[in-house]
Amino acid sequence: MAILEHLEPKSVFTHFEQLCAIPHGSRNTAAISDYLADFARQRGLDHVQDAAGNVVIFGPASPGYENAEPVILQGHMDMVCEKDPGCDLDMAAEGLRLRAEGDLVWAEGTTLGGDDGIAVAMMLALLDDKSLPHPPLECVFTVDEEIGMLGAEALDCSVLRGRRMLNVDSEVEGILTVSCAGGRRVNAVLPVRRAPFSGAVLRLTVEGLTGGHSGAEIHKGRANADMLLGRLLCAVAGATETRVVSVSGGGKDNAIPAAAEAVVVVEDAGAAQYAVRVMEAAFREEYPKSEPGLRLGCERGRADQAPLDAESTKRLLTMLACLPNGVQAMSQDIEGLVLTSLNLGILETFPDHAAARFAVRSALESGKEMLTERIALLMEALGGSIDTEGDYPGWAYRRESPLRELLIEVFTEQYGRAPVVDAIHAGLECGLFSAKLPGLDCVSIGPDLEDIHTPRERMHVASVRRTWALVCETLRRMK
Repeated sequence: MAILEHLEPKSVFTHFEQLCAIPHGSRNTAAISDYLADFARQRGLDHVQDAAGNVVIFGPASPGYENAEPVILQGHMDMVCEKDPGCDLDMAAEGLRLRAEGDLVWAEGTTLGGDDGIAVAMMLALLDDKSLPHPPLECVFTVDEEIGMLGAEALDCSVLRGRRMLNVDSEVEGILTVSCAGGRRVNAVLPVRRAPFSGAVLRLTVEGLTGGHSGAEIHKGRANADMLLGRLLCAVAGATETRVVSVSGGGKDNAIPAAAEAVVVVEDAGAAQYAVRVMEAAFREEYPKSEPGLRLGCERGRADQAPLDAESTKRLLTMLACLPNGVQAMSQDIEGLVLTSLNLGILETFPDHAAARFAVRSALESGKEMLTERIALLMEALGGSIDTEGDYPGWAYRRESPLRELLIEVFTEQYGRAPVVDAIHAGLECGLFSAKLPGLDCVSIGPDLEDIHTPRERMHVASVRRTWALVCETLRRMK
């Protein structure tokens, strides 16, 4: 039985539920890409499916709109796959376990993928409904947005004629996003050596953190489990002779890690356990409101390989203690807007090296370059190196925007108040499209989504309904 069949707008939620039955995490989008191409074929709609898996579906103009300029609607088909520790769902092979109650839709034990499945569902509903008036539609579905906007980067935009674009990838209703930060991924690698060391094997854990989106929530004072693990290891090493066997934390560079752990060999287990208790008290004092569930653990563990030698352990702890993380600069033009930040999203060790992966963001290219250079210089001093990937440009504010003015007009009429026009620190594909389509007039909107990129993600039904009405009325007026 369909879980969302009673929700309105029915067409949007029907498509959303069908999409949720298809695994579609980043780098696992072949099935959903084929689904979208089949959708177009079954309806006789012109479409393009490229080698990357991006899909563009062209919807004909409604009667009376044949001479109107095309409108681009855009969203990404991939989602961030995160789940609760006890969840047994295989998100690479199984559909989501949807739940709905009152005004909320969520997925049991996992992320929901409303970011950005709701955009995909809305575009499919528009293409499916011949009663809705609109100009020619160019519906663009991109892959792998969540890991560096790889699909938008690969897309050949010469197939697009439109120069007005609605991006439906924002998570706060009532905000028209008109500018965003650019970003890149920075991968830091530290070579290590291993050597035998006698002592007690302990498993140290940092758990219960809030986590969240590394762009939209980087300024909210939430702790990064990878960084706390680094501080914990330094405290343990200061209390007793310590060798690190392994470290691990986080699963996505663009999600603030909510848990991390390390296996260590220590000379004095009692001293290590005391250091853990001291650090837990210190962390709780530092994060009394943002991390109410924070807890540290220290238990007997098992080492499946020799630990790092003394010199490698010291270099690893230096790396974790000195790498930058979090907000680095605030905008001097827009109050409350983060200008530059980075997030240590993934920490892991291998037999011969340790790796730290960052999402670096800035509205200024110089900000990205500055942080990249800081990481590179530190890693070079420690005998390591970096590489970068997934670089995408920022999206500059457009002073004259007929699309923005139209959306303000429609929103004000429907809501009885003016929308907020804002810039964000999170990345959007609008920057890449603006760079490829000179003169593009673009605005990003979306319904209320809470705690995206975490298993606590919730989508508000009434907000989806109002956002759908905003999209439909805006298209109706775009003759």
